[in-house]
Amino acid sequence: MQTFVSDGIRLAFIDEGAGEPVLLIHGFASSVRHNWIEPGWVSFLTRNGFRVVAFDNRGHGESDKLYDRALYGAPLMAEDARRLMDHLALPRADVMGYSMGARITAFLALTHPQRVRSAIFGGLGANMVRPMAGTGPIANALEAATIDEVKNATARTFRAFAERTGSDLKALAACIRGSREPITREMVASLTCPVLVAAGTEDVIGGQAEELASLIPGAQALPIPRRDHMLAVGDRVYKEGALAFLQRRP
Repeated sequence: MQTFVSDGIRLAFIDEGAGEPVLLIHGFASSVRHNWIEPGWVSFLTRNGFRVVAFDNRGHGESDKLYDRALYGAPLMAEDARRLMDHLALPRADVMGYSMGARITAFLALTHPQRVRSAIFGGLGANMVRPMAGTGPIANALEAATIDEVKNATARTFRAFAERTGSDLKALAACIRGSREPITREMVASLTCPVLVAAGTEDVIGGQAEELASLIPGAQALPIPRRDHMLAVGDRVYKEGALAFLQRRP
């Protein structure tokens, strides 16, 4: 992976393929490798004629690990995405984020609408515009001495995923304890770029795709059948639906 510096923080990224650029922003406790390379997204998009740019969010993957909760939050991380576009001299890109990455994508599109050709919100539906709940138990689970101490089922899932991805647990705890700026219905209603909302029909963490899409003018919903938050990432329906959206968007 290559690296660049965003506001003093070293971030790792990839830049592969040729064609229209697609910027990928991964989810919490994940990384470029686990969210986009291993599930086949990078090879799928480059094979279909796109240039793929993706980076490890601050505190994740091969990027710098930070332990101050004030250094996290979707608006700050959206500026990391914008600075990467600046670094690569990309005036605009289609942007796809998954879960936490979808929140970051939303803030990028709201703050820098001229830079986002289209937005794909993956793994985050109706819950994008609801108060974020359950972050305390997840942070506690990440800080626990062992996973055996974690009794909350959802928190245990995140701890297990963080261990599987080889993440820095303390950095992730700081990340999820960081500020959680709300995204309101009025905010998503003001989005002007083409939007696709893709979420598993069994995704209780992200919520339903159709409900969020109904709040965004012209947005399309892509329900991913029989998939939950973790299993939707590399699903064929998700890939083919996203490709069709990218190929027909203005």
